[in-house]
Amino acid sequence: MIDADELAAFAAIPAPTGAEEPRLAWLEQRLAGAPGRRDRDAAGNLVWRFGDGPAQLLLMAHVDTVFSAETDLRFTREGDDLVGPGVGDNATAVMAAVWALERVEPRAGVAVAFTVGEEGLGNLRGARQVCADLRPERAIAVEGHGLDHVVIDHVGSVRARIVVTGPGGHSWSDRGTPSALHELIALGGRLLDEGPVNIGRISGGGAVNAIASEAEMLVELRSLADADLDRFEARVGALSVPAPLALECGIVGRRGAGRTEADHPLVRTVMEVRRSLGLPEAFAAGSTDANAAAALGIPAVCIGCADGSGMHTLTERIDVRSLETGVAQLSAVLESAR
Repeated sequence: MIDADELAAFAAIPAPTGAEEPRLAWLEQRLAGAPGRRDRDAAGNLVWRFGDGPAQLLLMAHVDTVFSAETDLRFTREGDDLVGPGVGDNATAVMAAVWALERVEPRAGVAVAFTVGEEGLGNLRGARQVCADLRPERAIAVEGHGLDHVVIDHVGSVRARIVVTGPGGHSWSDRGTPSALHELIALGGRLLDEGPVNIGRISGGGAVNAIASEAEMLVELRSLADADLDRFEARVGALSVPAPLALECGIVGRRGAGRTEADHPLVRTVMEVRRSLGLPEAFAAGSTDANAAAALGIPAVCIGCADGSGMHTLTERIDVRSLETGVAQLSAVLESAR
């Protein structure tokens, strides 16, 4: 049964990337006595399996959020919407997976992974682990938002950390000494000329009257083509700075790009279910746990479980009414996969 109060209770458990254990422990208690068997893998995922044979279908729902442990996880109702940080991404999807599997008779070959490390620099750690371990025939990632489309194009990304260091000094008496921060800004400008690059974070320097001795940025390129990712990674590796400055570059994350064709049986099954529920027959591109499966050549899609907005903001929201359709979609897909 869909229970907005239960969803809010789960969403109120802090789960920054790398600190998902409280949510996983809650899920273990919530699923106590449910059919199937549950265990943890090397990445820390909670894996719920039915039957003893190979995995035919893997369902993945990530439990981590983009919010820090100090974020006030308070949720309110505004009409039909449930509002609060992380309610849609990804508490709604986790609970939708639980509710869907309470509606259908689980069959051998189905596995559900409540994954860790999907957001930010988690680099799909949980999804990579479970896909490599189980090597399922097909995979479905579920997200709280996005009920209006199905993701079949998996957006790849390269994320890099770039650090410039130097001697620093006084802004007047040492004028002319190269600034680590000035050089980092120049490097960022050159990288922006490469295409759809995002500088997500930049820091460094000290006082307003001091020449910066250190500066750092995190930068990302996203693309549907692995060749673009390769070129950007090479571009980052070829960066240089003049003496006496020093440069350190490192790739801190990469998600491979991929696509599951619209005529693949997995996609056709999902679209047939959507037609039966009156949902739009629309495709989209996204970056989700499904990327980890696609990178291994496993046919994969991502489906949403509700209508919503404000992803990654403190006022994230989902329409609770639409969640009924989202759970019905997921239940029917699991039934059709028999």
